[in-house]
Amino acid sequence: MEKGDRPNWENSMQFLLACVSYAVGLGNVWRFPYLCQMHGGGGFLIPYLLMLFLEGVPLFCMELAIGQKMRLGSIGAWTAISPYLGGVGLASVVTSLYLCLYYNVINAWSFWYLFNSFQSVLPWSECPINSNQTGFIEECEKATPTQYFFYRETLNISSSIEENGGIQTNQVLCLVLAWVMSYLFVVRGVKSTGKVVYFTATFPYVVLIIYLIRGVTLHGAINGIKYMFTPKMEELGNPTTWINAATQIFFSLGLGFGSLIAFASYNQYNNNFEHQAIIVSLINSGTSIFASIVTFAIYGFKATVNYEDCLERTRLLLLNTFSLAEDSISLDNVFEWIEKLNTTYPQQFAELANKLETCDLEVELDTAVEGTGLAFIVYSEAIKNMPLSQLWSVLYFFMLLMLGMGSMLGNITAIITPLQDFKIFSRMSTEVFNGIVCLFCLLFALGFTTKSGNYWFTIFNDYGATFSLLFIAFIEVITVSYIYGIKRFEKDIEDMLGHRPHWYWKIMWTVVSPLLLITIFIFYIVNYILGGTPTYQAWNKELGKTEVMEYPIFGQVFIGLLLVSSISCVPLTALYVYCRKRKHGHQKRQRTVSTVSA
Repeated sequence: MEKGDRPNWENSMQFLLACVSYAVGLGNVWRFPYLCQMHGGGGFLIPYLLMLFLEGVPLFCMELAIGQKMRLGSIGAWTAISPYLGGVGLASVVTSLYLCLYYNVINAWSFWYLFNSFQSVLPWSECPINSNQTGFIEECEKATPTQYFFYRETLNISSSIEENGGIQTNQVLCLVLAWVMSYLFVVRGVKSTGKVVYFTATFPYVVLIIYLIRGVTLHGAINGIKYMFTPKMEELGNPTTWINAATQIFFSLGLGFGSLIAFASYNQYNNNFEHQAIIVSLINSGTSIFASIVTFAIYGFKATVNYEDCLERTRLLLLNTFSLAEDSISLDNVFEWIEKLNTTYPQQFAELANKLETCDLEVELDTAVEGTGLAFIVYSEAIKNMPLSQLWSVLYFFMLLMLGMGSMLGNITAIITPLQDFKIFSRMSTEVFNGIVCLFCLLFALGFTTKSGNYWFTIFNDYGATFSLLFIAFIEVITVSYIYGIKRFEKDIEDMLGHRPHWYWKIMWTVVSPLLLITIFIFYIVNYILGGTPTYQAWNKELGKTEVMEYPIFGQVFIGLLLVSSISCVPLTALYVYCRKRKHGHQKRQRTVSTVSA
């Protein structure tokens, strides 16, 4: 496809919304609140916002500039800069492929929960009856109804990664539906995507606003919001806090995947990507903070309900043990009565000690959960206790679905755009080629629907992108600043925007961002080495909870291959180009010698 024939966004708003829809994803809802909880509540915002301007915005702007200037996907753009660097784009495509394989599985779970929300009683609100009709299923009673529904009804998970099983029909159907929807969203390339993003980029905000209004009115919500905005400044002295802030900014904006380069390649040549990079980055971070307020309101509600349930159980235990009047102990004076009874009846109270629970609201709020545990277990736990729980469930899981689908648009575009720049694929119709890519991903993703599929999902989620993206972004910024040349890059930007980039951009691209990336990269490697044998959370149906297990040898080997497979594209492509040039040079010299001899 010639550059002049390249399709464009109908207007700059479509491009802006596509970037917002891609960048604002599930991580904003389930990763950022977890990090806030882990690293000092509101205090985490200090390193987070610093990293946004030191690393996030500059790299975001750089990728948009490259895509808009070259008007090619990631492979073509980096090859145009230097044939030896085509592997950088190829590494981005491989990483995006890994992401596509497992990311739509989350959308399949969202579909499953969404469909199950249309019931008179939410299926995760209570344990199912056992086969003898004599009581609840024992595994569910040992766990919680929400955990049982996720691990057993949804995943039908095995006890370890070594225990395989057949594919789960319900998950296959939902996964097929997720990929059909993904295909329809990208069926005609940027023409389809440009229409879809008007909805996928805006609807989640409608739901978040509704949830915020509902969330702050829930009993105990204020406890969660106070917890979020009460900073623990001592966490700023923890290096992990700063590393996690930098990492969250990096992955939240979707840097290194090639999606931003692909999106920008459909821009008009003189589009003001500089302003758009700042706007999208601020919207993305603002959404993370906004979603955290909603999440912590839900946290506060759930923690308060659990805390008061604990107090009620303690109250009943004291009433029954000491034969007290029903109205003598209330939730407000439980602790006073514990102290009083311990003093008055020490021997009798000592016998009670092993039955007495420790009720602590702060401990409930400190329980940090991320990822699928937050999205499909903690939120479900809170939703089931809300009035009109079915309505809130439908809204929540439809929002998750739109967030996931919006990110999938960018993930798929990062694959199809650079591949369609090759002549062999550009001859195929967009509809057919995109369909083949989606079908390929669907067939490989079926492995995640087996009984041990969730463990493989975890491997891809933990190791499929993190290492390679840090490497890719570091190579990108070094290439632009020192191989392509910052002066040359400045002239390209001036040619597109009519002015040279501000000194802030140049300092970030040449000094600050590379140093930050190499620091995070080294920290990741050291952390991986010192971490020992990789572990995962396996579901123990006998205990009704997850337990830590080490990956078997084949799992560790697969993790190694996953880590190496994408980054090896860079040196292998450079070696291939070098050998090819050397071979052509040798053949050319031979022809020259033959001509002279003749």
